[in-house]
Amino acid sequence: MAKKRCNFCNAGESSENLFIAGKGVYICSNCVTSAYKILYGDGEEQSGEDGGEISISPLAPKEIHKILDDYVIGQERAKKTLSVAVYNHYKRILKGNLGEDETNIEKSNILLIGPTGSGKTLLAQTIAKFLDVPIAITDATNLTEAGYVGEDVENILTKLLQSADGDIERAERGIIFIDEIDKIARMGENRSITRDVSGEGVQQALLKIIEGSLVNIPPKGGRKHPHQDFLQIDTSNILFICGGAFDGIEEIIRRRLGANILGFGQEKVSKSEDKSVTHLIESSDLVQYGIIPELIGRLHIIATLEPITLDDMVKILLEPKNSIVKQYQKLFEIDNVSLSFEDGALRAIAQRAIERKTGARGLRSIMEEILIDIMYELPELSGYEVIITEDVINKNLKPIYRKNSKSA
Repeated sequence: MAKKRCNFCNAGESSENLFIAGKGVYICSNCVTSAYKILYGDGEEQSGEDGGEISISPLAPKEIHKILDDYVIGQERAKKTLSVAVYNHYKRILKGNLGEDETNIEKSNILLIGPTGSGKTLLAQTIAKFLDVPIAITDATNLTEAGYVGEDVENILTKLLQSADGDIERAERGIIFIDEIDKIARMGENRSITRDVSGEGVQQALLKIIEGSLVNIPPKGGRKHPHQDFLQIDTSNILFICGGAFDGIEEIIRRRLGANILGFGQEKVSKSEDKSVTHLIESSDLVQYGIIPELIGRLHIIATLEPITLDDMVKILLEPKNSIVKQYQKLFEIDNVSLSFEDGALRAIAQRAIERKTGARGLRSIMEEILIDIMYELPELSGYEVIITEDVINKNLKPIYRKNSKSA
């Protein structure tokens, strides 16, 4: 009788390489193992708790930082903190079940503290985009306790599911960004006698989903009602990033720092009031501000963002891959018009944004105000270069129009 041979690799059957037989066809155990690795990987990447394969491949902290550098100017401390936190979060999902010990790596959520327009939302959006995970962005001021007019906390998860195109497994590894978390701080350290619809009650409602639990959500959003079907989402692996300006928190920090200094030390504290002390924030400062201790305990990592300087604002106008200047130049190019800015003009635009205290998000509206009259005539300017000078910004003068040499 002829010796059996594997129809894939032609190897002979042995006690170490057993065969699986079909109708006149054989495959050896070595080929079965190789085929499994081709289809499902080599076993180094573990499956999630639900048994499904994890498709996220975490970037190293330096790689995340480099991506953030392309889109967010400055804020080095915040970018480094966020890069490490995001790396550890997705590493925990991918590799947390390796090993046979009982060590359980808990989820670490993030709190971003910084002035309006300093880049909190942009940081979260950029990370989600390049990790290719769904993201839901919501404003904490729109949230209310269940039973009150407004938006249920659970609707945040509905938004995330919609961002994941209805894929629950993908949504369960996404990012939720809750902006203006400081606006739901309770008033003072004493609880209000009346029902707090948008403050402490919302903080309490957020605890469950942020910590990690199974949450029933209405599939199409809206209020829950008894006869509605629900979807169940596990929030254990969802990364929550909360952001807020926390206006006035520096006074609380300075009081705490000053309380530990006697005599002439008080003078040192008052002299340093022009310098930001937000990076010295502690949990007790947030409690005094009005964030409940239970919520602070679930936001384990705090990253602080500094106010944007004039030089940083100019860089924001020019340097990011999707900078505002590049966007408007692209708009002008479509009509065969070149757009350029003198250095003085850029600094004047940046100065106006700082004076309005709108941060980087105010740059677009300022740019629109400056260019609206020019863009009104844009189709008639084909073949021209438009140069924006400092006088255009500060004295409302006309820009310089120059016929392009290429079109002459």
